[in-house]
Amino acid sequence: MRFGWRKEGARRPWRLSAKLLIISSVATVIGFSAICANVMLDMRRGEEALARQMLENLASGVDSDINRNIELYDLSLRAAASNMILPEIKELSKPILHLILFDRAASARHFGALQVFDAAGELTIDASTLDPRKENRGDEEYFRVHRDNPDSGLFISKPMLHRSAYAIVLSRRITDQDGGFLGVVAGSIRFSYFHDLFGRLSLGPDDTITVLRQDRTIIMRRPFDLDIIGKNLADRASWNPANMNSGSYAGAGPVDPIPRLYVRHNGAGPLNVVVGKPLDSILSLWRTEAIRIAAIVAALIVFVLGVTLFLAREIGRRAEAEDKLEELATTDALTGLTNRRKFDASIDAEWRRATRQKIPVGLLMIDADHFKVYNDTFGHQAGDEALIGVAICISDSVRRAGDCAARYGGEEFAVLLPALSAEEALAVAETIRLKVEQWSDHTTVSIGVASLTPGVSQDWSELVGAADKALYAAKAGGRNRCVVATVPQLSLVA
Repeated sequence: MRFGWRKEGARRPWRLSAKLLIISSVATVIGFSAICANVMLDMRRGEEALARQMLENLASGVDSDINRNIELYDLSLRAAASNMILPEIKELSKPILHLILFDRAASARHFGALQVFDAAGELTIDASTLDPRKENRGDEEYFRVHRDNPDSGLFISKPMLHRSAYAIVLSRRITDQDGGFLGVVAGSIRFSYFHDLFGRLSLGPDDTITVLRQDRTIIMRRPFDLDIIGKNLADRASWNPANMNSGSYAGAGPVDPIPRLYVRHNGAGPLNVVVGKPLDSILSLWRTEAIRIAAIVAALIVFVLGVTLFLAREIGRRAEAEDKLEELATTDALTGLTNRRKFDASIDAEWRRATRQKIPVGLLMIDADHFKVYNDTFGHQAGDEALIGVAICISDSVRRAGDCAARYGGEEFAVLLPALSAEEALAVAETIRLKVEQWSDHTTVSIGVASLTPGVSQDWSELVGAADKALYAAKAGGRNRCVVATVPQLSLVA
């Protein structure tokens, strides 16, 4: 059984060292992980920026091609509408009329022939023939728009079946000099133009190109789906090309749930072009690299933490071993109290502190009465048990953290009581004496009590000498008693 006065404090420095090692390693791991995460995020942002630039270039090229052709076709519409209000136009023959109206008309295999409709919607002139068949377009959207709105300008219709082919109709109002409505000149751009344009591009299977009218009606989309063509996206507030932050938007599209990066070209034409590329496709290379880096970092983290835990365990073992060595070096093997060597170091430290702070130092010198006779009568084992019992009584009575109970030598014990006056030290001594007396019918103790406020020129040996003299006085006075030494006269008071 051991009764050390400091068991918890001995390991504290080593515990702090192990904790510091673990905290340092964890902080290093967190810092390294944060750096790697930041690098990977920068790589992701770089991939997204590169994809955004590529899509912007693609959207710009498509937008330029579409709007350039629309602009060329619109020039033909403007020329035909302007020539239709010439006074002498009615007296010209059909061949001459066609030559004047459509001489500068844009022609291509994807462009439909221009047609002129009168104010009632009847077809009067067709660039493809001198004898147009009877046809009325008064109910068409483009005709109504021009009839009801003098400032409509170029109008692009919704996708429709026009002259046996899917197309968009481009039209302009024919207005007389007084602003009256004379009719409409119209032409068409077939879907084959968009198919041919998109077919020349190098696109992934899930890449999209969407051509929208200003009211967000889908004019054309790649991949082509006739059920989607003509659909209006006005109810999709989150997918409005005009509101795309910095010209781009990342998320689900208006047709399918595939997350894409959508980019629109900020052009001035009548149509908007939005190009989309799946985020999985954009981030595939980054994801592969991120997984590789994450695996390496995870392996390094496991290695560092494993080494840290191993070293922390070794530090703990070393701390325990040093604690045991310190305990063996400073503890009395029989009683478990502090030994004489540690006691001398403790009283020296307390004496210095008391000198600085001008506070008293109390000391008890305790001796087991008639111990040699008891030891010779009952044997060494009984003698050892008697000393252990006295040590237990002392340990139970000395509870302050700064107190130091020690086996001073043989059957003699010492108790250091910092900051206690003689009266307070005497109370502790009486507690010890009574506990010993109650514990054993054969063993009692005599105690010398001393308390001294040290001066600069004094040494702690004076306190020990005073307590020793008080102990001798207690023995001379009949034993089983406490005697206080009066300092500095050293007169003894029982």
